Amino acid sequence: MRDGYASERRPSDASPPFPPKDSTMGLPDDSPIPAARRAPNGHAPNGPAQDGGTPGGGARPVRLGLRENRLQFTLLVLATLAVGGLVGLERTTVPLIGSETFGLTSDLAVFSFIIAFGLTKALTNLAAGALTARFTRRSLLLTGWLIGVPVPFALAWAPSWGWIVAANVLLGLNQGLTWSMAVNMKIDLVGPARRGLATGLNEAAGYTAVGVTALLTGYLATAYGLRPVPELIGAVFLVTGLALSLAVRDTAAHVALELARHAPPLPTGEDTGLKAVFARTSWRDRSLRGASQAGLVNNLNDGLTWGVFPLLFTEHGLGLAAVGLIKGLYPILWGLGQIPTGHLADRLGRKPLVVTGMLVQAGGLLLALVLLDRPLLAGILSAVALGLGTALVYPALIASVSDHAHPAWRAHALGTYRFWRDIGYATGALVAGILADALGLESTVLAAAVLTALSGLLAARWMTDRTAPGTPPAATGARPKEPAART
Repeated sequence: MRDGYASERRPSDASPPFPPKDSTMGLPDDSPIPAARRAPNGHAPNGPAQDGGTPGGGARPVRLGLRENRLQFTLLVLATLAVGGLVGLERTTVPLIGSETFGLTSDLAVFSFIIAFGLTKALTNLAAGALTARFTRRSLLLTGWLIGVPVPFALAWAPSWGWIVAANVLLGLNQGLTWSMAVNMKIDLVGPARRGLATGLNEAAGYTAVGVTALLTGYLATAYGLRPVPELIGAVFLVTGLALSLAVRDTAAHVALELARHAPPLPTGEDTGLKAVFARTSWRDRSLRGASQAGLVNNLNDGLTWGVFPLLFTEHGLGLAAVGLIKGLYPILWGLGQIPTGHLADRLGRKPLVVTGMLVQAGGLLLALVLLDRPLLAGILSAVALGLGTALVYPALIASVSDHAHPAWRAHALGTYRFWRDIGYATGALVAGILADALGLESTVLAAAVLTALSGLLAARWMTDRTAPGTPPAATGARPKEPAART
């Protein structure tokens, strides 16, 4: 028997389409199935799982799988494009708005908008798991879009830098809710066998949109100025995201089906509350700890380059269009690369991709410095390496966390992982601001390269794959056994 959640793997195509009539199981109070969707005795729905259908329509039988849920999955992928587009508005122009429009001279002050965004998004990710116990994923998705409505208009016409920082608090709430719910709903739909591909497609859509928008805003800023034209394309993303989210059905019934079909009951007395799962994901479970630290450093790089690269490359003579190209290439390759790497994570295992990806990112940061006398070449090669390295890491980390989490507390585990991952934005901006003011932008990039390489080595030491390479993840069940204590 392998350490992990399941004593044997049950391929989804060998399982009956619905759970047996008597396959109920007790759910904790903070189960990912909202209370309104449970049976009166607090158990998962008994008998054939069904979703709520559409208003005025009948309930529909529920099956797990990408093909079986292709329409809903596609709607969620398109919604994630809009999510990424909204945050992509800031990648090229906002650091320059701070330094050129508002005359900020401190790098830390310029990067303060990233700190506000990262802290808010991280805390929202953490709260998202608990919120799913009280509200449906769909309602939280819609709420996130409504919170984001003021953002592009504030960026376009903010009278002071404080307004930009406040807009990023709203953007953090928007991104935390919409992105968290989108990835959770995709994982719910596909079940345990295709999590790597599902998360790869989700992140590919979002970060491709980030990159395309960063590229577009760079060209718009060259033609029309830093404000307001580049920011107002965000209104298109808001309308699109809201419309698509209204068309999506909730996935509580899919979670219930996975619980009934795949997951053995939780061990008696196991604590599935947020506090316990936070501790388990952050440090008690070695593999989850390894994933969390790698996610933090990965997004530290993103937050650092978000603020540093526009300033670094403009200092070396590049214009807005060239900076937009560099800032666009990184997330475009990060996004598109996750389609094949998500599949590779299912075939080769999660750990090899994470370790390799972190080391490639470290090399990409060094390229930006070694070739800086040719800034456009340095920026492009660095962006390519950073994008490909991040594409290796991103879907593998989310899939690894999902593998090690029981469905009853998976939302909390993903929320905790995403908390640590996205606190990296704030950490990266804070570290970058302090180091850049003290030592300069180039030393800041060098420090990030060293830290990224160390993170890859920690991932190699701590992370484990719960399944053999080349096989889909096994069904989740009881809490995994931990190896003998090692540090």
